[in-house]
Amino acid sequence: MASKIVKASGAQPDEFELSVAQELLNLETSAPELKADLHSSYISAAKELDLDGGRKAIIIFVPFRQLKDFHKVQNRIVRELEKKFSGRHVVIVAQRTILPKTFNRSALQKGPRPVSRTLTAVHESILEDIVYPTEIVGKRIRYKVDGTKILKVFLDPKDLVNVETKLDTFAKVYKALTNKDVVFQFPVENP
Repeated sequence: MASKIVKASGAQPDEFELSVAQELLNLETSAPELKADLHSSYISAAKELDLDGGRKAIIIFVPFRQLKDFHKVQNRIVRELEKKFSGRHVVIVAQRTILPKTFNRSALQKGPRPVSRTLTAVHESILEDIVYPTEIVGKRIRYKVDGTKILKVFLDPKDLVNVETKLDTFAKVYKALTNKDVVFQFPVENP
């Protein structure tokens, strides 16, 4: 069980994170087709998020380097974990680092701050992680009269059946992680 969760700087996982790690371990041992993909994979954190109507969502953070491995079997993992955790929506997100504008590298690391570590790039990547395996086909920013911004994200219509029930969950998870308002929609085709 301890091999399925590795926290940064040796911190101790809490009870909820241990239960998620245990379910991943159970999934690895019970499904032989997942064993090869999940054998060396682990998570770095897990959070439970309260949604509207008393529902909950589970956010699983994985190390960035292992995100591709999780993407290979993400549909199956999410489906099984949603069964185990009684219908809660499960979202897998990579653990990314945001470096400040004033970041200065040490003598060993030369050069400017990588673009992939900027606030904007990390937020865009989180957005893509949340909706995976659905693709984002368009984005619009709507500025309201009172000065607030809402990001409208258009998802691929071919995944309408699979994702339609999770749109509110995606918006709440993105708001919790980035503190930005977002609305997920499917593009309307004009005849």
